[in-house]
Amino acid sequence: MEERLSFYDEIQRNKRKSVFLIIGIFVFFVLLGYIISLATDPSYFFIIMIISIIFSLSYILISYYNSDKIAIASVRAKKASRTEHSKFFNAAENMALASGLPTPKLYVMESSQINAFASGKDPKNAVICVTTGAMERLSKQELEGVIAHEMSHIANYDVRFMTLTAILVGLISITAQIFLRSLWFSHGGSENKKSGAIILIVAIVASILAPLLAHLVSLAISRKREFTADATAVKFTRYPPGLADALKKIKHEHSSDEEKKKYPQAVAPLFISDPFKKKIQGAFSTHPPIDERIKKLENM
Repeated sequence: MEERLSFYDEIQRNKRKSVFLIIGIFVFFVLLGYIISLATDPSYFFIIMIISIIFSLSYILISYYNSDKIAIASVRAKKASRTEHSKFFNAAENMALASGLPTPKLYVMESSQINAFASGKDPKNAVICVTTGAMERLSKQELEGVIAHEMSHIANYDVRFMTLTAILVGLISITAQIFLRSLWFSHGGSENKKSGAIILIVAIVASILAPLLAHLVSLAISRKREFTADATAVKFTRYPPGLADALKKIKHEHSSDEEKKKYPQAVAPLFISDPFKKKIQGAFSTHPPIDERIKKLENM
């Protein structure tokens, strides 16, 4: 008989892995900076760094402080009505009590898909949005499982964590782009050294590969945060079948191309399940395989 999983152990394990992965992105950034500094004049590299930090922080932080408004507007969601969406309000308030968090602002998105997302920089500024399909087709326990998953993202400050990840990935990408574009105008500061050409080639290769590797690591972090949210949802509900059964319904639903157009690509990673249902899974996916998530939940 397979040993039962502890939701507490799952939460701690995935949080540790997320931290190690984000440290990995930071290491990529430091290594890329070191290699570029060898291939160029150190003062020139310092200018690149300043420009990268300004651009990355400006763009990401503006998005961060308005993440809830941007997400809600992009899917054209409307405020939930306590009379019309009482099932949603009851589930959200129950999970707020279970988690010890304030009840988020609630929104409804018009879609036949079963889906939901949470956003906001902290619990006091959080929103949860569910689709009309989720309210129509999920039972009370299933909807509570989905809401608990989204409350978990809020409780774990996942928007803040992924913002930090985005800043680091942005720094790597912008630094690499500025360096590669600068090669059209400069040959670097080490051109008179015998090893100059080799260092320059290494710097070019690193500038091409580092953004891709950093992006892959950020996707791995996203998948770990989904596992963490699933386990934390069990902690809140104490009923793993609720979320597991909701994921089973999500797995077997089929959405038209018209439905998929309602989901902007930029917001898709926020949802509890990939709304585009891409057949290609693995390293390039923002979400873990749904079968793996169901299996873990059934074993808790």
